[in-house]
Amino acid sequence: MLPLRLLSLLPSATEIIHCLELGKYQVGRSHECDFPACVRDLPVCTRPAFEVNGSSAEINRQVKKRTTAALSLYEVDSDLIRQLRPTHIVTQTQCDVCAVSLADVERAVRAEFGIHSRILTLAPGVLADVWMDIRRVAAGLDHAEPAGTVVSTLEARIAAIRKTAAQAGTRPRVAALEWLEPLMAAGNWIPELIEIAGGESVFGNAGQHSSWMTWHDLFSADPDVIISLPCGFDLKRTRSEMRCLEQTPEWKKLQAVRASRVFVCDGNQFMNRPGPRLVESAGIFAQILHPELFCPTLEHIGWQRL
Repeated sequence: MLPLRLLSLLPSATEIIHCLELGKYQVGRSHECDFPACVRDLPVCTRPAFEVNGSSAEINRQVKKRTTAALSLYEVDSDLIRQLRPTHIVTQTQCDVCAVSLADVERAVRAEFGIHSRILTLAPGVLADVWMDIRRVAAGLDHAEPAGTVVSTLEARIAAIRKTAAQAGTRPRVAALEWLEPLMAAGNWIPELIEIAGGESVFGNAGQHSSWMTWHDLFSADPDVIISLPCGFDLKRTRSEMRCLEQTPEWKKLQAVRASRVFVCDGNQFMNRPGPRLVESAGIFAQILHPELFCPTLEHIGWQRL
C-alpha cells in the first residue's frame, strides 16, 4: 500500500485527521483549515471565489448571486493538487456555502490526468453523525483502531456536561443565530448541543439544516438568551456584526437584551465545525447558560457577553 498522503478540504476533517493522530500524513489543506496550528504551514488548495470581508448582508448578496447563476463559491487549485499527489481527499456534501463541494473536488481531480485519489465525503447532521464521520475517516484511511477510543472519549465528555447541566434549576430558552443579516436560526447539531448544555433551542431542529427567520419570529419568541455564532466569523467580527441587530428599534425590548443575556461566540473555531471540538462548543453553551455550574474556562476564547 502506498504511504498515506492526505488532503483535507474541510476544517472539521483536518481536526478529525489530527485527533486520530494521522496529521503527519496531511500534505495539503483548504484556505479555512487552521487548527491545529501546525497545519497553517501546509499548502493551501482552495480559495473563495468572492469577497469574504464584507458585512453579513454583503456576503449574503454575493452568495445568492453566485448560487442563482449556478457558480461555485470556491475555487480548487487543480495544479497544486496534482503536485501534492494525495492518496485521499476529504471533503463534504453537507453545505456548499460552508466549504468546497464534492462536485468541485471531483471536477478538479478529473481535470488532472494521473490523480487517482480516494475521495471521502462527510455529511453530518447531528452529533452521532460526527462520531460516525470520525469512524468513517479512520476506516477509509485503514486506521480504524484509534477511532473507537477517540469517539468513546468524546462521548464521555459530552455525557459529563449533560450530567452537570441536569442539576440546573432552569432550562433557558435560547435563540442561536447562525447568520445576522438576514437572520438565520442555527440548526443541525446546534439545538442538540444547547439541549445537552441545559437549554431549550426555540429555533432550529436537530438534524435539520439551518433556516431563515424574520425579526418578527425573534421578537415573538422573546427568548431568555440570545447566542450569536455566525458561520465563519470569529469573536471580534461577530461582535462587530451585532450592530445590525442593535440598531433595530425593537432590539432593546427583548428580555434577553434587558437582562444582559446576549452572547457572541467564535462560531468559526467551534460551533460551525462538525468535528471533535463540538465537545468544547457544548461546554461553551453550558458556561453561558449555567455559570453557577460551569467555570468560564473558554470565556474570551470561544465566547463573550455582548
